[in-house]
Amino acid sequence: MFPRISDLLNYLFGTNINIPVQTYGFMMALAFISGGYIMFLELRRKEKEGVIPPQKKKILKGAPAGKMELTWSAIFGFILGWKGFGMIQYYSLFNANPQDFILSGQGNWLAGLLFGALFALLSYYGKKKRALKNPIEEEVMVHPWQLTGTIVLVAAVFGIIGSKIFDTIEHIGDLSRDPLGTIFSFSGLSFYGGLIVATFAVVWYANRNMIRYPHIFDVTAPALILAYAVGRIGCQLSGDGCWGMINIALQPSWMSFLPSWTWTFSFPHNVINEGLALPQCSGNHCYVLPYPVYPTSLYETLMGFIIFIILWSIRKKIRIPGYLFSIYLILNGIERFLIEHIRINKLYNVLGIYLTQAEIIALILILLGGVGFVFFRKINFRTENA
Repeated sequence: MFPRISDLLNYLFGTNINIPVQTYGFMMALAFISGGYIMFLELRRKEKEGVIPPQKKKILKGAPAGKMELTWSAIFGFILGWKGFGMIQYYSLFNANPQDFILSGQGNWLAGLLFGALFALLSYYGKKKRALKNPIEEEVMVHPWQLTGTIVLVAAVFGIIGSKIFDTIEHIGDLSRDPLGTIFSFSGLSFYGGLIVATFAVVWYANRNMIRYPHIFDVTAPALILAYAVGRIGCQLSGDGCWGMINIALQPSWMSFLPSWTWTFSFPHNVINEGLALPQCSGNHCYVLPYPVYPTSLYETLMGFIIFIILWSIRKKIRIPGYLFSIYLILNGIERFLIEHIRINKLYNVLGIYLTQAEIIALILILLGGVGFVFFRKINFRTENA
């Protein structure tokens, strides 16, 4: 596997470089970027069609920097200096495990304080230079696509929070053994936990900016599934533990034209150091699974891209707002319910039927998707006849 992006580059191009960027984190960032770009395209398209009009907002021009603005500038500057110079000062620790270093309390505190003060001063004098004797209130036009960055940020922050909450619930034993390690670890994030919490946060933000929730649902549907597919690439490349059950069966004849690792794989050098020690290997990530397993993250990547292509191809043909999101819920629920049959997760007793957390949520999503067709049709009828 390729715990770092440089491991992948070295494998592909025969180089010998060392870049302290984890593959999983890199693909997660790429997932947010790709999803954000799709949202940008959809928001711009819906504005041109008159579905989501731009909004007028009032701003105060010429006002000095406020306390909150100065505080956030100082905090940003502190973190940048603290961790930025800390990476240089403790480069060996950062290079060994970038994620642990970033989430640790190590850093250059003096650089953090200096950069915090510098950023606060720059914010103060920047606003002072443009300040007016009598600040005036102006009305500006805000286009929907201009909100893309903030929407992605809201989704990322609350998505990670939701992912950790749901993952912690599913692994409550780990929380009692290692509270801080479990909370601040980025392994084993629950996609559905992130989806649920991020959905509420994005809808709240969109509502504040006068974007009706059926429209923001449809905008996010193709973006979500594309981001999911890209993120799963990171799971497969790094070997983050999102693999399936043990699979020692022979590769089916209909898959004979594909490499063997598409059917069964042992994830050598996986990023979570799971399995048996590899001989003649030193350093981090020198483990391999004792038995090959289903590479479920690979299958989810493929299914995610297929669902994205479906949603992207039909998005302009759907006339009732919310229908695209309903289709997304059903397809996503079906995909995850099917893949759970070859994954290893904790089982819950639901009326005598044993299901995983993801299977339970997947069934709920399929149900919500079906209900959504009725609900959004009624909402659309009321809107058109208001």
